[in-house]
Amino acid sequence: MRDQHGGMLAASFVLVVEILENLAFLANASNLVLYLSKFMHYSPSSSANIVTNFMGTAFLLAVLGGFLSDAFFTTYRLYLTSAAIEFMGLLILTVQAHTPSLKPPICASASTEIQCEKVNRRKAAMLFTGLYLVALGVGGIKGSLPPHGAEQFDDTTPQGRKQRSSFFNYYVFSLSCGALIAVTFVVWIEDNKGWQWGFGVATAAILASIPVFLLGSPIYRTKIPAGSPITTMFKVLIAAVCNNCKSKNPSNAVMGMKTSPSSYTTETGEEGNATKVKVPSQTLTEDLEFLNKAVTEKTVSPMLQCTVKQVEEVKVVLKIIPVFMCTIMLNCCLAQLSTFSIQQAATMNTKIGSLKVPPASLPVFPVIFVMLIAPTYNHFVVPLARKVTKTEMGITHLQRIGTGLILSIIAMAVAAVVEMKRKKVAIESGLLNSAEPLPITFLWIALQYLFLGSADLFTLAGMMDFFFTESPKSMRSLATSLSWVSLSMGYYFSSVLISTVNNITSIFRHTPWLSGSNLNHYHLERFYWLMCILSSLNFLHYLFWANRYKYRTESTAD
Repeated sequence: MRDQHGGMLAASFVLVVEILENLAFLANASNLVLYLSKFMHYSPSSSANIVTNFMGTAFLLAVLGGFLSDAFFTTYRLYLTSAAIEFMGLLILTVQAHTPSLKPPICASASTEIQCEKVNRRKAAMLFTGLYLVALGVGGIKGSLPPHGAEQFDDTTPQGRKQRSSFFNYYVFSLSCGALIAVTFVVWIEDNKGWQWGFGVATAAILASIPVFLLGSPIYRTKIPAGSPITTMFKVLIAAVCNNCKSKNPSNAVMGMKTSPSSYTTETGEEGNATKVKVPSQTLTEDLEFLNKAVTEKTVSPMLQCTVKQVEEVKVVLKIIPVFMCTIMLNCCLAQLSTFSIQQAATMNTKIGSLKVPPASLPVFPVIFVMLIAPTYNHFVVPLARKVTKTEMGITHLQRIGTGLILSIIAMAVAAVVEMKRKKVAIESGLLNSAEPLPITFLWIALQYLFLGSADLFTLAGMMDFFFTESPKSMRSLATSLSWVSLSMGYYFSSVLISTVNNITSIFRHTPWLSGSNLNHYHLERFYWLMCILSSLNFLHYLFWANRYKYRTESTAD
């Protein structure tokens, strides 16, 4: 009921829950690479790959969460289930960090040349069980919580659509609030009081998020699952292939309907308030005409009978996939923030005056910047852009994503220059083979964090709003989860890229670029330049698709 359910009040519970959930997740993910290398005795490159695989899996499982929300469960129920799973995983990690017998013996050597005892299989099994239970829970939450919040707004009104766009901006703001606590307070606890306390705080945070989420139950709007959207997609694709393969026959003609460049009829309302977009009914569009053959009077099987609406919904999904693919490279750059960038900072002077800052607290710089720019963007930039462009969006989703891609290119160039400076200091000071901090401040690393943090703000909020708005109503949770899948693919691509670079460079050199236990012997600056070049090529690829994309719902300002 419109007067009793939904709105910004209901969405505010989601935003508070996201602060707690992201605190629990990032409290460990941001510092995990140091935990693995110092306490589990993995090498820097192995630690980086474990972290990227863990985070990649967590975000990839968001697509499972989105699918289950659309097809079988509600976003409400899926969040509660996923939070319980994440709680179990964090509990296992807490117990392992607290119990010395469940970890390898402490390695007190200050030399990087001496090998420490590695974790055995039993202890590693416990570690990975806890990590991937957390990944499963995080995936379910990321796939259900953002669409649950976005569903609280009425997208049949300009006001509702504007509020939904604001919600996605503040969702990223809430992510940053949780991250701020995680990379300052919790990381300090991990470094000074012990990892068992850090894991304990994360466990308490995810547990506290459950009653907070339940407080909003009386006023939530909850979309009823409408069956598997994947089934519909495969049905349309199979029907189109089969019908195109059949010999041409008048009886197989598309139901006498002309194609049109305009949009098809779609219901965008809610229970009791259903309205229809003012467009012709039973009209196929000219885009992806191959799929139009799925709508015929006679099909190979009655099970493959498709409606115009189903065909057009599949077209929409296929058209947003190229945009999704172009964001993977940016997220590969973001993966470096939780791996090599932290390891770089750990070799530098981390003091600011008399205060010693943990390397894993470096993300505080982009987090604070995002927390400042998100409200500014929402309350000043967007209203100004709406007045200038006289459109409802002001700045389009694709323009936001493109801005993020440009910032990621700049970030990788800055990262390469900073690494060259760090290596130069290590050589000049004679500390190339030492574990002692280099006489250079870690604030140099903050530069790449600022650019990548800004890129994340523009791209993540833009992607979630774009996928939710443009996708069919029956698969909005699944489509929104593509934002997290892009992040996942970026982390996986980072692991693949590191392995590929090592394999190729080992052919031409005795030592690969990114191998060994001493980061000072890595050629990290070359790796960053490579990523800068790949990001530039990716941006050109993005421009190709973005310039050809036609928005499904283009509305002028009221």
